[in-house]
Amino acid sequence: MLRLIPLLMAAQPAPPADPVPASVTVSFDRQGMQVEVAEGAADRRTGRKVTADDPVRVASISKLVTAMGVMRLVDQGKLDLDRDVSDYLGWPLRNPAFPDRPITMEMLLSHRSSLLDGPDLYIIPLGTTLRERLADPRVWDKAHAPGTDWFHYTNLNFPVVASVMERVTGERFDRLMARLVLKPLKLDACFNWGEGCSPATVRRAVVLYRASGEVAKDDLQGRLPDCPVAVEAGAPCDLSAYRPGDNGSLFSPQGGLRISMKGLARIGQVAAGSTARGFLSQPSYSRLFKPVWSFDGSNGLGEDGLPGFFCAYGLAAQRIANDQPGCRDDLFGDGVMRLGHSGDAYGLKSGLWFDPWTGRGLAYFTTAVPDGDAGRRSAFTAREEALADRAKHR
Repeated sequence: MLRLIPLLMAAQPAPPADPVPASVTVSFDRQGMQVEVAEGAADRRTGRKVTADDPVRVASISKLVTAMGVMRLVDQGKLDLDRDVSDYLGWPLRNPAFPDRPITMEMLLSHRSSLLDGPDLYIIPLGTTLRERLADPRVWDKAHAPGTDWFHYTNLNFPVVASVMERVTGERFDRLMARLVLKPLKLDACFNWGEGCSPATVRRAVVLYRASGEVAKDDLQGRLPDCPVAVEAGAPCDLSAYRPGDNGSLFSPQGGLRISMKGLARIGQVAAGSTARGFLSQPSYSRLFKPVWSFDGSNGLGEDGLPGFFCAYGLAAQRIANDQPGCRDDLFGDGVMRLGHSGDAYGLKSGLWFDPWTGRGLAYFTTAVPDGDAGRRSAFTAREEALADRAKHR
């Protein structure tokens, strides 16, 4: 029997190779779109392969889509980007260190409001109000006043933006975004699995994994989550009494959009000014994407202090491939200036980028990206650079 043991061991199948991370890229122009990459498993538990129709949490690209909703309200005359948002909220929003400096929607959208995230303080559970959270001194920059040329990338700006949107319309953020943006563009998408996603889309959700293989987000197993918003441990998930405007963080305007890459490419086509004429006025398109802040070497901080990543920023819109000293933001390595936004959360990296002159662009995501996956030519990850290169060479 002892002589059989090596033979039996040799007959055992080899351990499976590391699973291929789910990655999808869709290129587009003003006339159409093309799936470039769709590989890996959307759900490793079932082995379901990812497709360009599967919804994924695209992280901070959500900010750009939220800003498109803001600009729709601007076009309707319901919001003024330069007005003190205290007028909309019904209570004074002020940095305690600079009590005489008003804060506007433009400052919030461009990360020049002097708000800080602190230790995930932008996640405000149901039952806590935005006003209560902003009374915490940890969310305010005591060294930089609102409206200066100091940029500090801050998720908490967007719960304030969403609260203002809710206050002026009387609608809950997820429902409002479905009405303003998602339904007019015929997108089967939603924020935090709220209004807008069909049951079929929910069943196709992409599970987000960390590089370790640990499930990080959206292991839905074909059904909506029991509660789509953050709640305190042991507290009920009862949205029936929620008053719009009290807590715009609930449906994650800064990162909670679930959308397929075909859907995101559709957003890119609209952002590039192609289809859906009349979706935004020309002045609103221009103001959305025109940078209001540019990096001069010392006037701003990106998320986690990443050097060279943010170099020009409009209203929730990045411009990449800038040639200022210290900038390392040329993802594609071709020197072409592009507009859009990046995303980074729960092991996922994502991007929506387009050339405003030609209308050509790319929507992508990739999952299970390890920490320290440094790109060779930019401050983006090596995985993202590889996807950009594959799209360019097809």
